[in-house]
Amino acid sequence: MPRGVPNAKKDESALRFTSFHVPLASRLVLDETGSATPTETRRGAKVIVIHPGSRFLRIGRASDVTPLTIPTVVARKQTPPLPTPAYVEGISRPKEGRRRATPSTSTPSGDEYAVTMASDDPFDAKVAAITVSLRDRMRFYKLRVTPNAASIATSFNEQFKPEIIPEVNDPYHVDWIYSADEPYLVGEDALRIANPEDMGYVVRWPIYGGNFNTRDYPSLQVVYNDIETLLREALKQKDIEPSAYKEYSVVLVIPDYYDRSYVEGIVRILLVDMGFKQFCAQQESLAATYGAGISNACVVDMGAVKTSIACVDDGMVIADTRMVLSMGGNDIAEFLYVLLEKIGFPYRDINLARSYDWNVLEDLKARLCTLAEGDVALNLYDFSVRRPGKATEKYGLRAYDEIILAPMCLFEPRVVEFDNKKRGMRFLTRVPDMAEEMVEQSNDKFTERYTQAMLISTQHLFPILMPALIDHPLPATTPAAQTPATEGQSLAITPQVPSAHSDPATATTPVTPAGEEPPPSTSDTKDEDIEMTDATAPPTESGAPSALGADEEKPSEDKPAENSTPEDKEKETTKDKDATLIAAPSEAPVEIIDVDEIDNKPSAAPPPEQPHPLSMLPLGFRSFNLDVSFEASKLPLDVAIFNSARAAGGDEKIRKYLQAVLVVGGTALVPGMAHALESRLQAIATPLVPNMEKVQIIPPPKDVDPRVLAWKGAAVLGKMDGVADLWVAPADWELFGMRALKERCFYL
Repeated sequence: MPRGVPNAKKDESALRFTSFHVPLASRLVLDETGSATPTETRRGAKVIVIHPGSRFLRIGRASDVTPLTIPTVVARKQTPPLPTPAYVEGISRPKEGRRRATPSTSTPSGDEYAVTMASDDPFDAKVAAITVSLRDRMRFYKLRVTPNAASIATSFNEQFKPEIIPEVNDPYHVDWIYSADEPYLVGEDALRIANPEDMGYVVRWPIYGGNFNTRDYPSLQVVYNDIETLLREALKQKDIEPSAYKEYSVVLVIPDYYDRSYVEGIVRILLVDMGFKQFCAQQESLAATYGAGISNACVVDMGAVKTSIACVDDGMVIADTRMVLSMGGNDIAEFLYVLLEKIGFPYRDINLARSYDWNVLEDLKARLCTLAEGDVALNLYDFSVRRPGKATEKYGLRAYDEIILAPMCLFEPRVVEFDNKKRGMRFLTRVPDMAEEMVEQSNDKFTERYTQAMLISTQHLFPILMPALIDHPLPATTPAAQTPATEGQSLAITPQVPSAHSDPATATTPVTPAGEEPPPSTSDTKDEDIEMTDATAPPTESGAPSALGADEEKPSEDKPAENSTPEDKEKETTKDKDATLIAAPSEAPVEIIDVDEIDNKPSAAPPPEQPHPLSMLPLGFRSFNLDVSFEASKLPLDVAIFNSARAAGGDEKIRKYLQAVLVVGGTALVPGMAHALESRLQAIATPLVPNMEKVQIIPPPKDVDPRVLAWKGAAVLGKMDGVADLWVAPADWELFGMRALKERCFYL
């Protein structure tokens, strides 16, 4: 040690005589919880954060730690006749005669992972295809399969008699409402009505999938009334009276892929009908990144009805990466019910249209469902049924792979009836009835409705351009479906005609896979064909779900080769993915057509001054009436996430966002969701993206519920100083409308 003066010890003698007691300032008082609270206002105390959802409304002050969460449901008195409540089936059903038939998923051939068809029922074919995916993953992880598990579970469930629990011994007893004179009930009170029909109440959910529920409501004004009632009752629980609304500002969390009519309706309720001081809007993905404390991520918001995907780059939502899938937690619960019915579900009087029966399924979904293959076992479960006017009944239930097949419908959406969900919904369209909307007529109209990720996901549905269209050149300003500038290719494709050099099996393979493979071990080529059909088949005229392909009706001979090794499967899957995903290499069975080349063909006879009427539409819409957003909503979750990352740019962007996937929402609570997404995304990205590293799923911050992460992020915005530039006052809204929101909120 060099010579010199040693470090002098800090003189702390003066601190020995202090008591370290600092009295609280006179303006601080203790609230009910004993914590110090300023008597004036804390930062964010005059800001209300509202996050409406299909099942729950989360609302509270920006200064609150957690929001108030209430069901988004309103029961309103109505004069007879009352509409009969009906449940819209979003999952395929087996034939009537086979609803309780014992499924057969094992064969005496000696291969415990083999799956056989139970019957010629199309539903059994769909479930068998999903089971093949599960067994492939179990084979890779060397997990044993219990033989005859379905028969054992069925025999137990059919013979089980419920146990009656007295009311005094039931800690979760429900106080049912048998009579009420109130004109309306909201939230939990609306769900506790014993018999809404006999009491003259109509129970409805005003929000569905990030938009207004136009299926159950006769008019939009009734929807507005119920939403306003819901907000007023929720604020009353937060001790905010209507006379104080003019003192509060509102931060509204809106969907990433929002409908302008929906945002206008909500804002009109807040500013005009309720009279708040000012408001600003924030998209869900951006709010989730604020709540997680990160600036770049691919945010996957998994709700009850829909799953939204968007990439956030340095505090900005990349508009072209937004996607919405028409499936969520409700589909998992319903599919679980259908699978349990196949093995003799002991509670036989269940009706999904009744709130208390749906709560039974929600409880089973939360406790049983998993995506971890190691949890698949023939276990015994119990659940309680609480019905008005009857004692609580406790049932026993045995189940095997039903608990993992149910959440796998997110990755294998062949069982989801997308057309049934759409049927009856009156989708709101923009009508240029205001001056500001007329001014905004431009070539960006379709970029507002269809994003690049949606076009990437549905480009295989665009057939060869008709000669009538080739005869008419496209104007230079046509917003043709182009990939990002880093790729520089057109998205207008045509299926390549099978030739002597092409494989007939791959030549007819749809472009979008329903990829669901374990990291290196996957299904065979034939099995891949089964898994790709549901999300890619074009809509049919017969009203059948367009998500279902013809290949999935094939019997179980389309199972993987029993003697194939994981290495062989990996090579075959890599070849299939290269041939099917949009970012395919040169061996892909699609031919990229450049729009400029089409325009420069000699056959383009008419002069440019005579544009075709259809030339106002983007390329894929000129000749086909194709609902791109609806078709893109049928994609498997893993493929949708990959296509969303693709829409952000080149390979570097894909690597960037797949290494920061933030999963939020209630459905993200399914055990094993992170690993299930990682393995499937890795199987898709590794053969297609050069130098692809490990896919990473970012967990929410410690002790933070992923269901409230977006709300907490919006609360962070409400407490920032920079939010002062984002507020939209009622006068600005009346004068400019949505244009004021776009000017102030630059990220919309």
